[in-house]
Amino acid sequence: MILEMVRANGAVSLRELARVVQTSEVTVRRDVRALEAEGLLDRRHGGAVLPGGFTRESGFPQRAMAATAEKTAIAEHAASLVREGEAIVVGAGTTTQELARRLARVPGLTVVTNSLLVAQALAHANRVEVVMTGGTLRGSNYALVGSGAEQSLLGLRVSRAFLSGSGLTADRGLSTSNMLAASVDRALLRAAAEVVVLADHTKLGADTAFQTVPTDLISQLITDQPPPEAEKAGAELEALAEQGVRVSMVGTPAPPVAKPPVERGEGVRRDLPLPAPRATGHPGLGGTPPMGQRISDLAPRRR
Repeated sequence: MILEMVRANGAVSLRELARVVQTSEVTVRRDVRALEAEGLLDRRHGGAVLPGGFTRESGFPQRAMAATAEKTAIAEHAASLVREGEAIVVGAGTTTQELARRLARVPGLTVVTNSLLVAQALAHANRVEVVMTGGTLRGSNYALVGSGAEQSLLGLRVSRAFLSGSGLTADRGLSTSNMLAASVDRALLRAAAEVVVLADHTKLGADTAFQTVPTDLISQLITDQPPPEAEKAGAELEALAEQGVRVSMVGTPAPPVAKPPVERGEGVRRDLPLPAPRATGHPGLGGTPPMGQRISDLAPRRR
């Protein structure tokens, strides 16, 4: 069962494995360790992935069923950043689809997206304008890709882009396994003054073929609290913070991955002590300062 889930999803957390097979995480961890010894999978950051380094993209139904509670919490916090009358970009993905469902309650909002699922979630929202890109439909994630999508984004300027992906590392930033999807995501980020990445802990440390958002262009990361055994995920979060990314964690508080914690919000969110944000927006975008809500007190940026 464990091996079948990893083959179907590409990457699965120990928490999710334990829930599906209806056993403890201790038992699942032991079984994963045995499968790794046989070379059938690799352990990584509180979960298991296919062997061979790069994580492949799984089918949309499998992705939609993975880490559902974590994605819901991430989407809820991301939605709290969006203000009435704002214009934003929302990329394709299962976590951004959850975000879109919550954006329906923000009046006067304009949402630009290449995702049919994001557009569907907002189709009946009062006073929310949805602008879709052109392009060719990619059936595996119900997103529009290709030159038509990229051309339709030329000249666009919004306050924020909310993007997801297949993997996130401090070295390469956000990445995905599909070249066409990566190209559109890069066009989406160029339209925004600030980029917010939504990624649950199973994607931390995962590296896929095509880079979409370099680390130095990620303004903020919203993720869930990694399980205690995911020490490498904690290290990845610290490395991202060292490079100037504001990191916000949602979910049940656990021992901090960096000391001291900066802010504790009623037991549901804890931010890492972070370096100072970059003073300007993305290169070539006129130096517009990030427009996002300040979530934590920021420490001087390390060099």
